[in-house]
Amino acid sequence: MNDLLITAEKIIDCLNDGVYVCDRDRRIVFWSKSAEHITGWRSEDVLGRACLEDILNHVDKDGHRLCGEEYCPLHRAMITGVTTNVPIIVFALCKDGRRVPTQVTTAPIHNEAGEIIGGVETFRDVSPIMVDLERAQKIQRQTLQDALPEDPRLRFSTFFMSYDIVGGDYYAIQAIDADRYRFLLADMEGHGVAAALYAMHLTILWNRHFQLLKSPANFAAAINEDLVKIFGSVVTFATAMCGVIDASAGTMCFTGAGGPTPLIIHENWAVDEPKSTGPPLGVMEDIPYKEKTVKLEAGDSILLFSDGATEIQNAQNEWLGVEGFTQILKSLDYPKAPLSMRTLEENLLKFSNDIRLQDDITVIEARYLG
Repeated sequence: MNDLLITAEKIIDCLNDGVYVCDRDRRIVFWSKSAEHITGWRSEDVLGRACLEDILNHVDKDGHRLCGEEYCPLHRAMITGVTTNVPIIVFALCKDGRRVPTQVTTAPIHNEAGEIIGGVETFRDVSPIMVDLERAQKIQRQTLQDALPEDPRLRFSTFFMSYDIVGGDYYAIQAIDADRYRFLLADMEGHGVAAALYAMHLTILWNRHFQLLKSPANFAAAINEDLVKIFGSVVTFATAMCGVIDASAGTMCFTGAGGPTPLIIHENWAVDEPKSTGPPLGVMEDIPYKEKTVKLEAGDSILLFSDGATEIQNAQNEWLGVEGFTQILKSLDYPKAPLSMRTLEENLLKFSNDIRLQDDITVIEARYLG
């Protein structure tokens, strides 16, 4: 058995991926040669120490600290008994103070009785590809608006968080004249690099067709025709919500294309879900889209969001849904209190019982002040 263990350790030490093992108390009991090579931490530096003692000090792509309990991938694997299905990109602290991007997978370790006695984490240095991904992220962020229209009658705010370094959501808000504002929120199928590349087309199509947004249905039809041509034989699509808010008339005219319907939350917390549903964009040609116009009251909050905000599943296979999403908003005392996107993210994570959300998320808030 000892020979076999020695052989197994030698095999692990031949891998390019770093490997370490923790016991149930999260003390490190094994640290591979590749783990030393990637991080600079030697076995004698870490063996017997708890992994949360600021050794790797993992943070996610947004800089949020993961070490501890709630957001630690390895701890979660040992608590839930679930192996990581999709690698997670985290940034590990090296001994010399550098942060190295790593792709992490975790798994619980069971004894013969089936009890969880520890966990194993493998991590791969992805520095070579991270340079390109971070450039892509900067390019994508530049396509999304920082400066939003200012109007004393209508206050906009936006929140975008990608599942990976880059994401497949796109949004735009633009003044038509002194009273009217056009908007688009689109969500490409999937997430990651492929979805982000397709989403870049939406920037081009927005600039090509935004004049048509005086009629949201005509705009959606034009975008749909172009996406069908762009996608060709590729099986993909985009869900979207587009429309015009008229601050003078106190109305919103919009067209839906397969995505979640907008929420209109009144000051007394009555919630309306006006529907204008059409098929997703890019699926087939010659789709007639329909418009719907709703009247706004002073104090109303309009929330547009991609499905990543509601299609969240927890460990009990329960879905959050729109009802669960609105309950979270209510628990945050919204709309009386300003919408804190960081607090919203934390509550969505708490429901999912996961270390990160399962899709890109975009939220557009338009507060109509009358």
